[in-house]
Amino acid sequence: TTTAYSFGDDPELLDDYAWHYHNTGDGYEEVGQKKPNPWGLYDMHGNVWEWCQDRYGDYPSGTVTDPTGAALGSNRVNRGGCWGYTAVNCRSAYRYGYFPSYRHFNFGFRVSLSPSGK
Repeated sequence: TTTAYSFGDDPELLDDYAWHYHNTGDGYEEVGQKKPNPWGLYDMHGNVWEWCQDRYGDYPSGTVTDPTGAALGSNRVNRGGCWGYTAVNCRSAYRYGYFPSYRHFNFGFRVSLSPSGK
C-alpha cells in the first residue's frame, strides 16, 4: 500500500482495525476481533509488535519494492505497533530495531495460512 495504514490514511479508522493505546486496557487482545486489512489479514496494525526477518537500518536509496532492510547488522525490525502505543506507531512504515534475543510481553509474531490451509 502507499497509504499510512493498510486501510487508508485516516487514523480515526484505526479503532476498526487495531488494538492500540486509545481502545484497549492493559494488554493484548484475542486475534480477529477487528476488521481484516484489504488482503484478509487480521491484526497487522496494533495488538503486538511483529518481529520481522529484516535487519534494522537504512533502506537503499532510490525506488525499491519490498526492501529487506540493511545488508549488515544484527538488530531486527519490529513493525505494526502494539496495544500500548498510539496511532502513529501503528502506521505501515513505522518500525523499531532490537537485537534478536530481546524479549518483551508486547512483542510477538503473526501466523498466516493460505485459504486451503496448506
